[in-house]
This record gives sequence, C-alpha cells and structure tokens, in this order.
Amino acid sequence: MQPNEELREFLRSRRARLEPPEPVGVRRVPGLRREEVARLAGVSVDYYSRLEQGRAPHPSAELLDAVARALRLDETERAYLVQIATRTRRSRKKPPPRVQRVRPGVRRLLETLGPHVPAFVFGRRMDVLAINRLAAALLIDFEALPPRDRNMLRFTFLHEPTRELYTDWEKVARENVRVLRLDAGRHPDDPLLAELVGELAVKSEEFRRWWAEHDVAERNHGTKRYHHPLVGDVTVDYECLALPGDPDQTLCVYTAEPGSPSETALRLLAGWTGRPA
Repeated sequence: MQPNEELREFLRSRRARLEPPEPVGVRRVPGLRREEVARLAGVSVDYYSRLEQGRAPHPSAELLDAVARALRLDETERAYLVQIATRTRRSRKKPPPRVQRVRPGVRRLLETLGPHVPAFVFGRRMDVLAINRLAAALLIDFEALPPRDRNMLRFTFLHEPTRELYTDWEKVARENVRVLRLDAGRHPDDPLLAELVGELAVKSEEFRRWWAEHDVAERNHGTKRYHHPLVGDVTVDYECLALPGDPDQTLCVYTAEPGSPSETALRLLAGWTGRPA
C-alpha cells in the first residue's frame, strides 16, 4: 500500500506546533512526541504511528475525531483531516478536469450588484472565472489575461505590483496558500492544481515555505486593505458565498463602510473606468 504522504505531513506539522503539557527536558524536535499524541487520543502508540506514517487503512470517524481533539484542530482542519485520511486512491487514469464555466445568471448578478461594488467568482485552484468592472479596476482585469494566468495565486506571487497593491501582502498571500491547500485536499488528483503548485514552488521561495506548513483555511469573510495607484488607500469587507448548484464556485463581494474614505475611493475608481461598474 502506498503511504498517504499528505496525511503524514499534515499530522507531523500539527503535532510539531503543540507545546508539551508540562515542562520536560531538551527535545530534538519541536512539539509533542507521537506517544504523547497517542495518549491524548486514547489510541495505541503503534496505531498512531502507523496513522502518521500514512499506513493505517480506513481509520474510523471516531478515531479521527479523537486525533483531532488531541491535536487541537479547528473545524476547518478537522474536516481536512477527514478528507485526506479517508479518500481512496484509484489506479485507473482519471479524465482531465472539466472546464469551469460561470452561468449567465451569475454574470448578470456581478454587473447588477451595484455600480460601486467590486465582485468576482472563484473556481477551483482559486481560478478567477468572472469579474465585474470595478473589481477588475481595483485588482486586475483577469478576463483580459490568458486563461492560464487567471488565477489568484499566480497573481499574488508572480505579479510584482501586488506587493504594493495589498497593504498586508504577506497576510493575503498566506491566506491564499491556506485556501489552496484545502482545495488540494478536496481534489488530490487535479493535474492543473499539481502544475500550479509546482510552478509556484519553483518561482517563489515564500510560497514554497508556506506550502510546507500545511495550514488550511476556508474562503468566508474578512477585511482587505489595498493601496491603489490611482485612488489611494481602500479598505473593504468581503463576503464569500458558495454558489448553489456548483460547490466549486464561490462568489466574493467587496463592500466599503458607507460614508468612509474607502467608499469615496471606490466611487472615484468606478468613474475612472468610464463605464458603470
């Protein structure tokens, strides 16, 4: 049986971040030992060792729940653990992933959210599948790029101006890596995702280091800060919503606080586009 490499590296990384429950002597590696995790989870050291080596077939939901509690995983990490621990490897060759397309109704929704509301749709691998005019003016017109380059990870790590555009570039970049890692757990056999990870690992030392941390995150909500070359500082709150009928597509909408300088900046940017956003 081929070992589950992703499970092995994820469990090791989660174990390494935990402090021992009580003072101990000098340790060669950070975090808890395997026997300590096994004791906390209520399983034998032998079984936990095989699990962490990716060689324990068909772990039960109860066992994974116990390991998740022992490693203090949050809900996203817990779901990711279940995904990578229970998936089965198929020997047959899988067909290439289908091209993702946004429904016409969703495209119309992007343009009718409001003239001062940036919005776009993510697909798998954080590919940008559709974007309205104001979001294109704030970020970049993804739909004018070659299809291969319409990806938020390539934009963040390989497009140098993003380091000036994002006020908190490192925070944004790390979040994007965590989201991609979660997507990799859901679609482990996606050849385009493997190609993307390989390219970024070669071209970006930062991506390579953060990818190795095995952190995961959901796209949900939060705040982003930009420094736009035309309108200056812009702070937006974002909400990301899964689109009904296609769990691999996510609608992201940006809003600025009413009456704030950021709302004024978005209005100026909408006017600069020369057309309703």
